[in-house]
Amino acid sequence: MVVFEAVVVSPVGLHARPAALFVKKVAASGLKVTVEPMVDGEPAGKADGKSILSVLALGIKSGQTVRVTVEGENPDALVADLQEILADPEG
Repeated sequence: MVVFEAVVVSPVGLHARPAALFVKKVAASGLKVTVEPMVDGEPAGKADGKSILSVLALGIKSGQTVRVTVEGENPDALVADLQEILADPEG
């Protein structure tokens, strides 16, 4: 299991295109991924990384920190891909 935190850089937050890219990578990996937006250092909700509706419902904004948990074998490539999506200012 790998747990990491990242700041969402996209000006639109984790919405539409960035959320779709995130979910697509997770679904293709076959690994279990949980996304939690952080508010004042504490989780403020939780979503299955394979569900676009669940991820969008979190309402993650630009500049917000998210905690991502990746479970399964060989998570390193997926972790790198997800960190890249979250850090992409183009969204």
